[in-house]
Amino acid sequence: MTPNKPIAETPHFIVLDHYTRIASTTPPPTGYQTEAALEKELIEDLQKQGYEYLPKLTTPQELLKNLRLQLQALNQVVFTDEEWQRFLDEYLYDFDEKFKKASTKSASCVVDGIHKVQVNYVHDFVFDDGHIQNICLVDKKDIARNKVQVINQFEQTGTQANRYDVTILVNGLPMVQVELKKRGEAIREAFNQVHRYSKESFNSEKSLYKFLQLFVISNGTDTRYFANTVRRDKNSFDFTMNWADSRNELIKDLKDFTATFFQKDTLLKVLLTYSVLNKDNVLLVMRPYQIAATERILWKIKCAYEARKSKSTENGRYFYRATWP
Repeated sequence: MTPNKPIAETPHFIVLDHYTRIASTTPPPTGYQTEAALEKELIEDLQKQGYEYLPKLTTPQELLKNLRLQLQALNQVVFTDEEWQRFLDEYLYDFDEKFKKASTKSASCVVDGIHKVQVNYVHDFVFDDGHIQNICLVDKKDIARNKVQVINQFEQTGTQANRYDVTILVNGLPMVQVELKKRGEAIREAFNQVHRYSKESFNSEKSLYKFLQLFVISNGTDTRYFANTVRRDKNSFDFTMNWADSRNELIKDLKDFTATFFQKDTLLKVLLTYSVLNKDNVLLVMRPYQIAATERILWKIKCAYEARKSKSTENGRYFYRATWP
C-alpha cells in the first residue's frame, strides 16, 4: 500500500498564533533589578537558545579576528593574512573611501553597510593562486547555516569613547544592537543612547558596526525593535515597535521578547527575509502583523502548489500590500 503523501507539512510561523507569557508560569524577579542584572539575564537566556557567548570579545581587534574565523567557516575557505587584508580593503571596508568623499558621511557608510547584508552579500574574490570563489557574508538560502553569537560591553572610539550593552553577531558581523535600561527607567533613554552612539562611534572608520541592521531597546517591561537608518523622517521613537503574536497581542517583557523574537530562526528571518530596502535605499523592517500576513499568504500558495491547484481558478489569487509606517 502506497503511503499517503501530505499536501504540505505543518508550517513554522515565526509570528506565533498564541504565546504563553513566561510571567504566567514563572514568578517575575522580586525587588529591584539593575541594568547589569538585566543584561546578565538576557545573555543567559540567549545562551539557553543556542547563542555562543564570547565574554572576552570587547575590542575591534578581537571582533575582526572572530569575523575572519566565522567567514572562513561559512564559506569553507582559509584566507592567508595577505588574502584576508585584501578582502577587507577590496570589499568589506571599501565604503570607507566613499565615507571620506561623501557630503553626508554617516549616511553614506550606513547605507553601504546595510546594502552589503541585504543585497550585495556575495563577493567574487580572487585568491592568490588565481582561483575565484564566492565569499558570502550570510547564507539566505539555508538560514540555519548562519551562526549567531552574543557579546557585551564592547568598547569602541569614534568622536567619543563608547561601551555598548549587548551585540548579536551573525557570522561574526554585528547585526543587532541591544541597549538596556533598568526596570522603571524610561525606554526613550535607551533610544536616545542608540542615537548618540550612531553619531559618536558606530560609524567610525573601519567600524564593523556599520553593518548593524536592527536595534532593540528595553527597560525590562517594555521592549521594542527598529531598523537602522539615518533618514530623519524614519529615525524617531515613533518608528519603534513591539513584537506580537498573530492576534496582535503585544510581547513586551524582555524575557518573553527573548523567547520569541530572539529565537534564532525568527531573528534570522526578520534580518534576512522580512527586512527590505525601499527605492531610496532606506532599510525597513516589517511589523509583526505584516510578517504574519506574508507568512500565511506564502503558506496558502505553497499548499495550492503542492495540491496541483496553482493553475486552477478556484485557487484564487492573493495580493498583500504592506503599508509602511
